[in-house]
Amino acid sequence: MAAFAGPPLCAAESAPPEGLSNSAASIHQETDYAASCQRVYRALTRASEFDALTRLSDAATLVTAPDAKATAISDQAGVPFTLFGGYITGRNLEVVRDRRLVQAWRAGSWGPGEYSVVRFELQPHGAHCTVALDQRGFPDSQGPSLAYGWRVHYWVPLGKFLNQQ
Repeated sequence: MAAFAGPPLCAAESAPPEGLSNSAASIHQETDYAASCQRVYRALTRASEFDALTRLSDAATLVTAPDAKATAISDQAGVPFTLFGGYITGRNLEVVRDRRLVQAWRAGSWGPGEYSVVRFELQPHGAHCTVALDQRGFPDSQGPSLAYGWRVHYWVPLGKFLNQQ
């Protein structure tokens, strides 16, 4: 019986399995707040609260522009959302009250049909809540801008908002 003569090992080791790529960029950020996860979750899923925290960021001009769309967000799976005057839109994919929010998420500057998946995980630590964000599937070259945007448009204003309450 003849032995199998497959490709050389070095070729098999350097070629990824068909269709699989490990080169996609992703964002992972964690932020701790001196608030309950229930309180943080409400700020991320109630339109009036999210609108208020947006107004505490340098993105406030987006929600006050003459053609701005109203902030709309929900804590229900399947419901679309509109944030930052309509610049950010998407749909809630998975919602676990006070624990997790997964969204199909896109920026207005992206091409048609370009969406990423954003996952917020809320972990309680005594009277504090740690929010872990993971974002995957965004257009090439958008990573640095998105990572910066999460900090200045979400995390910093959310901290200010929670401190006002």
